[in-house]
Amino acid sequence: MTASINRSLFESNFKGVVLKQDDEGYDEARTVWNAMIDRRPAVITRCVNTDDVVAALHFGRTNNLEIGVRCGGHSILGHPVVEGGLMIDLSLMNKVQVDPNSRRARVQGGALLRNLDWETQKYGLATTAGNVSHTGVGGLALAGGMGWLARQFGLSCDNVVSFELVTADGAVLRVSESEHPDLFWGLRGGGGNFGIVTEFEFRLHPISGQAFTVDLFFPLDAAEAALLRWRDLIKTAPRKATLTAWAGTATASDSFFLPPEVIGQRIASIGYVWVGDPDEGRKFLPSLRSDGSPIAEWAREMTYVELQRMYESTRQRHGVRRYWKGHYLRELSDEAIRAFLTGGMHGRVTGEGATMMPSVDIQSYGGAIADVADDETAFSHRDTLVECVIRASWTDDAEDMKRIDIARRYAKSLEPFASGGYVHTMADEGQAGTLRAYNRDKLARLTALKNQYDPENVFHLNQNIQPSSQNQA
Repeated sequence: MTASINRSLFESNFKGVVLKQDDEGYDEARTVWNAMIDRRPAVITRCVNTDDVVAALHFGRTNNLEIGVRCGGHSILGHPVVEGGLMIDLSLMNKVQVDPNSRRARVQGGALLRNLDWETQKYGLATTAGNVSHTGVGGLALAGGMGWLARQFGLSCDNVVSFELVTADGAVLRVSESEHPDLFWGLRGGGGNFGIVTEFEFRLHPISGQAFTVDLFFPLDAAEAALLRWRDLIKTAPRKATLTAWAGTATASDSFFLPPEVIGQRIASIGYVWVGDPDEGRKFLPSLRSDGSPIAEWAREMTYVELQRMYESTRQRHGVRRYWKGHYLRELSDEAIRAFLTGGMHGRVTGEGATMMPSVDIQSYGGAIADVADDETAFSHRDTLVECVIRASWTDDAEDMKRIDIARRYAKSLEPFASGGYVHTMADEGQAGTLRAYNRDKLARLTALKNQYDPENVFHLNQNIQPSSQNQA
């Protein structure tokens, strides 16, 4: 099959690049963010426009190829990379056009957050766009899209004005509040279940371009009081301020801001990100310092674009093996804080045990996220107080099962406090994960959309909304 595939099999106006397994550039094109993913598609089509996407989709369906769609390649399960199938790669479709007068941005389906941030900041504008700049805009916005601006301006999906969508039968639709409103509802949180989005139109907002972040670090056995103060910050911070509180626990690595005696030990951190005047952001810092002294403190002023790129070359870099689990929590009880700090493990974790432990983050929601009525979009859990993500990352493939098992056990310890989860942190939960992401009423509505727009489940490599025909099988 692979040997017979060539460009002539596509429509004559195909403008992109077709890669087979022996072509130069093939291995680079199939490589994604999670280094655990090592699958070999039969064909990779690198599209440059919507017509290319339609042609590639037609080719895949005609040849009965399983179809994956790549935007930024950040899927933790590597969904776009289809063994023996067709990967429709949108990464060459990365243009961003900004109209500063209407405060709108048209963003092609393969653009990364860095493309969006860079172009909008030229005009002092931005929209909610994740926390890691090499994430794909498409995967982020279709799932919901948390970011540093969300408490003030809502999630990424809340700021989408319209979509250009290629459906499973090759139709190209403009989808908005007035055009195909049923799809407009489903695309805002329903993931890539209903087609391939080739263009997003976003609402933009003026921002100063300044940011301030602070982290205070504590030994794990002295961190509970600090987390209680941090919890109070979530409750007392202005509802729609550009303040996002976050906390974490991890094994300390060699860093210039940490004392050498804690390297290799489990430590905790509390802090926040403020987008705006740094002097305004500093006003919240004394409340976090009020009881006891941290072992280290790291405060930074930066531009908004620098903030968005803060993690791209460190903990979110490419070439690392990864496994995630996640939860939404409506409340952060004292018991939940203890589980967050320890993962249900008793006693101090040191040495190799500490090295194998995942990092665990909590990020605050609320504000404008909760202002949107739950039934307005497919995205669920708008009453979430915080999101908790367990992130295992490593480089040695011999550690795969042990790392994954520890991350699962850590996540298990937090389940009693969870109210659901985000589709991008579901990892390998399958349909059980889909039920955690959407309540039953929303899932029924999403299934009806799937029945209408993708009854054969062509787009199933995602947190899948199964059509009724498969649910009954």
